[in-house]
Amino acid sequence: MDIHTLRDLLVEQIQDLYSAEDQIISALPDMIDAATDSELQNALRTHLDETRGQKERLERVGTLLDVDPDGPGCKAMKAIIEEGDKLVNQGSEDDDVRDAAIIAAAQRVEHYEIAGYGTARTFAQMLGEQEVADLLSETLDQEKNADLTLTGIAEGHVNRQAIKGD
Repeated sequence: MDIHTLRDLLVEQIQDLYSAEDQIISALPDMIDAATDSELQNALRTHLDETRGQKERLERVGTLLDVDPDGPGCKAMKAIIEEGDKLVNQGSEDDDVRDAAIIAAAQRVEHYEIAGYGTARTFAQMLGEQEVADLLSETLDQEKNADLTLTGIAEGHVNRQAIKGD
């Protein structure tokens, strides 16, 4: 897709986020299975459900913009997920260390999404696409909340428990 206008850039962002959400939906079940901390598992399950809704929300955005949200695959998310898999699987037999690695990987995903949704929302606002901006804001709030939840779990107990793995 050639990008000549801010609207073109918004469409590219929507397609990137749609691909990212699809990849996350595929990756989260493995993260849930690998996690041992029940609070972390519950947070990841909750976010999997939210992510399915976020993908549907992007489909509504595509309808509003009269574009197909399914575009070229998001290479950045693919790389982030691959790096996360490597981090989680590269060694530690210690459940707490693995849980800390899962949180680190998941937060990288969240930060990418926060940047993407914030940017797309701003583009939509600038283009007068308020309904699109509102849908993107809803997802942005969920992504920020997921990040805060993961931080709370990490700082609340997982990272302290992982220290004993040293």
